[in-house]
Amino acid sequence: MIYYPFSDYLKHHYGEKVYKLPIALPVTCPNRDGTRGTNGCTFCGEIGAGYENLPSSMTISEQIANNKAHIVPKYKAKKFISYLQNFTNTYMPIEKLVQCATEAVQDKDIVALYIATRPDCISEYYLSRLNAIKKQYNIDICIELGLQTVNYKSLKKINRGHSLAEFIDAVLQIKQYNMLTCAHIILDLPWDDMDDVIENAKIMSALKLDQVKLHALYIIKNTKMADDYLHDKIKLISLDDYKKRVITFLEYLSSDIVLQRLIGRAPAENTLFSNWHTGWWKIRDEIITEMEKNNLYQGKLCNYLNGPALKKFDPYN
Repeated sequence: MIYYPFSDYLKHHYGEKVYKLPIALPVTCPNRDGTRGTNGCTFCGEIGAGYENLPSSMTISEQIANNKAHIVPKYKAKKFISYLQNFTNTYMPIEKLVQCATEAVQDKDIVALYIATRPDCISEYYLSRLNAIKKQYNIDICIELGLQTVNYKSLKKINRGHSLAEFIDAVLQIKQYNMLTCAHIILDLPWDDMDDVIENAKIMSALKLDQVKLHALYIIKNTKMADDYLHDKIKLISLDDYKKRVITFLEYLSSDIVLQRLIGRAPAENTLFSNWHTGWWKIRDEIITEMEKNNLYQGKLCNYLNGPALKKFDPYN
């Protein structure tokens, strides 16, 4: 296995193909409303990440029904994941979150609830209430944490509003409730190098994350990063370098961590730069081809955990 793709995990875990149904809620972010900051992350646009979402003015049930109506005939899908995707989906009063989460799992074909949020919007009380929903409806819950990088200096540069510590704290808390964890990571931030790529993989492996979602850096129109890009204040890496970073990341990443994706996508009308004007599927296939050709695979260099300096004393080594 070159790497552990999300599709394989879903088929193994649920016995068939499972599709995500994106859901937009009328929420914001503590890094926008003044709680942690006012201008948001430098790369984040006004609509967040939900480019393909239906309007948040629609009810959750309406969004699920509409998305199913599109996906079922096309992919013959029978099972689905409700995905609270846009902005920070645990950043609301707890009773409102419980109401939204409960509505998102009412459909009989929903097998899991995935919730995108920030590391500083996780608490034991919120997790305990979500855990009650998990048990009541017998579903999986995955908390997707936007991290972007383990480099705390880069986190400051993108005005992330939290550090690596909050991410570690959130992961440890989520694991106490037997929920799945996923990290969103940008491998090509302008201030990160290959050492940061490797450290990203090492931290994910050491924390025993369940899933990781990679994407290349988009330059979204009308953002602080777009202004820096237009004024040559930041330099982007080449496509070849990005592919090298993904391959290196995978080599150092524990083989049992699921990759939701190796690269994402954003519509051209919203971006100044996205994926080197190349289809995401083409980039993914080129990464796989390169790894196959050179006998590279996920976890090949994951030899740094569990006291590697002591291995020379192991009589069974």
